[in-house]
Amino acid sequence: MYPEPQLNYLPRLPHRKDWRIGCAGAGFIMRDCHLVAYRNAGFNPVAIASRNPATAREAADRHAIATVHETIDELLANSEVEILDVAVPPAAQPDLIRRAVELGRGRLRGILAQKPLALAVADAKDLVARCADAGIMLAVNQNMRFDQSVRAAKDILTRGWLGEPVFASIDMRAIPHWMPWAEGLPSLSTFVMSIHHLDTFRYWLGTPDRVLASTRPDPRTTFAHKDGINLYILEYDTGPRAAAWDDVWTGPTKEGVAGDIFIRWRIEGTDGLAQGTIGWPSYPARTPSTLEFSSRQQPGYWLRPRWEEVWFPDAFVGTMAQLLCAVEDGTEPEIGGRDNVETIALCEAVFAAATQHRVTTVKEFLK
Repeated sequence: MYPEPQLNYLPRLPHRKDWRIGCAGAGFIMRDCHLVAYRNAGFNPVAIASRNPATAREAADRHAIATVHETIDELLANSEVEILDVAVPPAAQPDLIRRAVELGRGRLRGILAQKPLALAVADAKDLVARCADAGIMLAVNQNMRFDQSVRAAKDILTRGWLGEPVFASIDMRAIPHWMPWAEGLPSLSTFVMSIHHLDTFRYWLGTPDRVLASTRPDPRTTFAHKDGINLYILEYDTGPRAAAWDDVWTGPTKEGVAGDIFIRWRIEGTDGLAQGTIGWPSYPARTPSTLEFSSRQQPGYWLRPRWEEVWFPDAFVGTMAQLLCAVEDGTEPEIGGRDNVETIALCEAVFAAATQHRVTTVKEFLK
């Protein structure tokens, strides 16, 4: 019997947990994920505001937040807030961050933005530049990087247990709940759902050189959209290939037939194989993601580490912690705005490849 490996799957926590956090937004992702994770970690949300003050008051009552502002601009001007946590629709986020930079200049230490940082590379670069000019750390809540199996897989890759990566895949057969703000966006699946997997491939393998992609509308989604079911292949000049099937239809399971809902991933290397599942489709049931791997270092043997933590909401400890650690250390956040610009460029490359029926490069969207 081989010993259970001690994998690096949990986030590093800041030395100081009482950084005063102001929360912009009070919808599901803030109320049920961010604030639950922050209280579990001992973080310190002190103020909240939302487009709907009643929603903000409800979240504040539930999570014992002392101050509720009637408007988001009042929150942005709150002199007590050191860290701004943003959870608003993606189309509204860039202008909110721009206002936060101006109102918080000289006082605000960090901003945690939602993914995507922006819906276009140009806007994302502008936000990065504005925050840098104001001395404000900018991090992005690209939270799948803190899913426990995704993070453990990165640790295995870093240790070299799989050798040189050859092929990676993510197979999603799950039905997202599209929020009302998703209607009318220029992209649906790519910037809302596929962005998780595209950023995960970047986390594991780096930014790819070329993209091949195909998409079709989701039959269940009644509002107009271009990208529903997404299929894509990422090519790396260094050798690896990655591919995903982001199937948001997954059969008429909501219409009465038996279903098979899952997200599975796999990484093949020259010296090993790792594969696992993502527990998110079972939410709100606490279903941990899983991992198993085999390496030439333990020939013919599967190692199957397990943990209690789950992606939603526990991963949201990590996305805030990486910003707080960066503020304390004076270093770039683990998922900084500069890094996320490349994820947005990759999303643009996938969307263009699928809708324009051509091979694209990430570099052309970073210009």
